[in-house]
Amino acid sequence: MKKARQRQRVFILCLLSVTVLAPIVFLSNGASFLASFGRRGLAHDISTLKYRAESSQLHAIEEADGGLVEPKPIVYREKDLGSLVSLGTSNVNSDSTQHRSTDDTTDSKKPENTGDRTILLGSNGTNDERGKENRSNSKVPSRSDTVGSSRDQSIRRASQKQTDRRVKEIQDKIIQAKTYLTLTPPGSNSHLVKELRQRIKELERYASEGAKDTDLPRSALQKTKAMEFTLFKANRVYKDCTAIAKKLRAMTYNAEEQVRAHKNEATYLLGLAARTTPKGYHCLSLRLTAEYFALSPDERQFPNQQKVHDPNLHHYAVFSDNILASAVVVNSTVSSAQDTGKVVFHVVTNALNLPAISMWFLLYPPGKATIHVQSVDNFEALSANYDTILKKQNSTDPRYTSELNHLRFYLPDVFPELSKIVLLDHDVVVRRDLAGLWGVDLKGKVNAAVETCHESDPSFRRMDMLINFSDPNVARRLDAGACTWAFGMNLFDLREWRRRDLTALYHKYLRMGSKRGLWKSGSLGLGWATFYNRTVGLDKKWQRLGLGYESGVGAGDGIEDAAVLHYDGVRKPWLDIGIPKYKSYWTAYLNYDNPHFQQCNIHP
Repeated sequence: MKKARQRQRVFILCLLSVTVLAPIVFLSNGASFLASFGRRGLAHDISTLKYRAESSQLHAIEEADGGLVEPKPIVYREKDLGSLVSLGTSNVNSDSTQHRSTDDTTDSKKPENTGDRTILLGSNGTNDERGKENRSNSKVPSRSDTVGSSRDQSIRRASQKQTDRRVKEIQDKIIQAKTYLTLTPPGSNSHLVKELRQRIKELERYASEGAKDTDLPRSALQKTKAMEFTLFKANRVYKDCTAIAKKLRAMTYNAEEQVRAHKNEATYLLGLAARTTPKGYHCLSLRLTAEYFALSPDERQFPNQQKVHDPNLHHYAVFSDNILASAVVVNSTVSSAQDTGKVVFHVVTNALNLPAISMWFLLYPPGKATIHVQSVDNFEALSANYDTILKKQNSTDPRYTSELNHLRFYLPDVFPELSKIVLLDHDVVVRRDLAGLWGVDLKGKVNAAVETCHESDPSFRRMDMLINFSDPNVARRLDAGACTWAFGMNLFDLREWRRRDLTALYHKYLRMGSKRGLWKSGSLGLGWATFYNRTVGLDKKWQRLGLGYESGVGAGDGIEDAAVLHYDGVRKPWLDIGIPKYKSYWTAYLNYDNPHFQQCNIHP
């Protein structure tokens, strides 16, 4: 028994000695293994992990002042490019040098030029090389630069659209918050009311920034989310949907009334500006009138007056009291004509402007073309009807009741020797030779004009827009669905006109309208009725309409190919309210360097 116990003690002591000595042996073997493997590899792994941790902290997006701050870009010198490539190697010194260079350049925030290139590394680890190898070639953009510029423009447009969308969302939330404020009792100063006012104040600032075409800051998103939470709380407090709906309807009605009032005011001011003659034009008229009366009677005569009544020539007529408008019509027509010797221009104006317009064409004759200027007072038939009917209309716009506006219905009386004539409004520009009009087959009709009855056309008009079809006599005589057409450039067969006695029909319709209000202001409705079923449609290339208002007509809508450009509308090209993108077509036919323009301070 004693020997057995001694054996157990020896066995236990052996086990204890093994337990104590085994860790010592393993540690010594591990140390020798590290010595054989090399300490540099382990150090490299540790330094790499440390660098990556620091780098990830450098590129992190930090939050400051309630907004998101973008990571700072990292700029590397070109000589450090090798260290960037060696990130995966075991060169610890290269990594540490690179890290120090990163910290230095990040603090400076400026790229450095080394050699001939600057290398910018952004937060995503990519670099952008901007070559400066040849400064002379840098002035000429390359194809890649052009593509990059167009891409930047598209990005900016997309960013602007997104900003506009966010601004609209912000404005909607502001309206909702104000609606809840109006539902609070007077004098209420609860925590929710204060919070709504604070949110409104914050978002109004962002809405004003977005309206100035500037990008919204990142904090705007957080403020919008805060407003949404505040509106959610207000929605739980104010559960009366009926009261909210009534308030919103009242706000909508008030906004619509304000918009309507502003539109009426803008329309009135626009019409007032259209009827106002610029001061420089008054100066020009007075100077030309004084010069005209300083001439002797023989000096006031125009050359080639024997051609005025020759029916074999191409006769054009314009009725206007505007000197420059008449000059542009004549100059553009003559300059576009191939055979100017066959062009005869008849300018009819009122007695007040007759001396000035006559003097203008005496000083600046239209080349080989013949010019004939006369006064509307020479036509007694028109004067009698004007005194009895037109003056009684008392229109707010005197242009519609002007004798010159209605003189077009007396063309056979104004030109008794002619068989055909082309009538041009004074707000047109002729860009192509109009000699082809004289070969148009009128098919027994009286008038040839460009039609405006197609809905896709910017100048689309229906008969019932200017004619009152509630009158049974009008509804019986005319069809509301008939195709309409435009004044501005019209070819008239004066012989057929005289045979049908359309001037008498015009008088009949004029008297009917004065008694029952059948026609709206202007002479276009009367023209549709007078020449009803007596008009031939011309190709749209003969006349392009819609340049006197925001019609949406662009350069690709036939402007360059049109024979005549018509500035129909109140925004005439000689006024300050004229549409700038269309003005150049009109000003191209005036020489603004002549002394009369300089003396009267008239500029394009």
